[in-house]
Amino acid sequence: GMLLGMKGLLIISLVALSAAEEGTCSTEPSSGSTEGGCGCSGLGRGDTVKEDPSVSTQSLRGSAVGEGSSAHKMAFIEGGTFRMGNNKPTYPQDGEQPERMVQVSPFHIDLYEVSNAQFKEFVDATGFKTDSEKYNWSFVFEGLVPRELNEKITKSVAAVPWWLPVNGADWSHPEGPDSHISSRMDQPVVHVSWNDATAYCRWRGLRLPTEAEWEHAARGGKKGRTFPWGNKKVPGNKHRMNVWQGRLPYGGYYCRGQQGERMLCKNLKKDGYEFLAPVDSMGPQNKYGLHHMVGNVWEWVHDRFTTEHPTDLQVDPQGPGSTGSNEMVKKGGSFLCNPDFCNRYRVSARSHNEADSGTSNLGFRCAKSGS
Repeated sequence: GMLLGMKGLLIISLVALSAAEEGTCSTEPSSGSTEGGCGCSGLGRGDTVKEDPSVSTQSLRGSAVGEGSSAHKMAFIEGGTFRMGNNKPTYPQDGEQPERMVQVSPFHIDLYEVSNAQFKEFVDATGFKTDSEKYNWSFVFEGLVPRELNEKITKSVAAVPWWLPVNGADWSHPEGPDSHISSRMDQPVVHVSWNDATAYCRWRGLRLPTEAEWEHAARGGKKGRTFPWGNKKVPGNKHRMNVWQGRLPYGGYYCRGQQGERMLCKNLKKDGYEFLAPVDSMGPQNKYGLHHMVGNVWEWVHDRFTTEHPTDLQVDPQGPGSTGSNEMVKKGGSFLCNPDFCNRYRVSARSHNEADSGTSNLGFRCAKSGS
């Protein structure tokens, strides 16, 4: 892969962007291109100390352990066999293909993405410290960063310069130390790592859904559809998901101003939201009552990332074992997805981030087994 120096700003000095991850969020990259990362695949914390995501790094014996799952409104999803994946992937390197038959047992999944209010209950009860707090920085989308702070940031990731590593950015300070979430308690929690999401669900007596469970639930019983509700992006001129409206013509989030200067492209907000939307907004996306399965924020799932999928019938697959990479799967796309760039707000779409990474557009929901 390619190593990019980021000395001076961060605790870390390097961010590795492997060749396989370049272009993962753009239209097909031109040769030698380093486009990538609407959902910031390949953004990692660099050569910092890695923790094994299968190991819980701290005790979660909070005062409310096990009392919390009632706080989650969940849909019951009947088990069954469905066709997972997509034989005509937009981004072959993401590993959506091949279509394959998968059987899942009955389970429950959250109607909504986990909100700031819910995550705060967990932190208040347990004193949990997220990975972004331990590292003291997280990746923030440039459009969210106040101008004064932006002018002080001298580093970004060369291949995806709209992702800024902001010191002091974490779940309760999403744009850095001077920001807060008091007016956003109903929005999805962000800047949470896979490790953080796993710990939260465990505290609630729940777990992250597997990728197969997530996709089975998102499909809503429909076969071979692009979105949870069908194939039309805006059916009957009704916006069903929070994604980016407006062109992204140059393979990224930068456009040209009237004097030819570089500036961030404009999200036209036709769906009502420029950035994050409340977890219970915009109505259910399918018959199960699930909100924001596609769009709004990417969602961590249980599985490690691989592009190698068995083609014989899989029963309750959970992805590669712990010998795999530290890259975990995320599903559903985010408010930054658009047909020009990061066409990943589809039920079969997938991407990945390192287990300890956090960003402005990545959250999660929980699940539990059984009927």
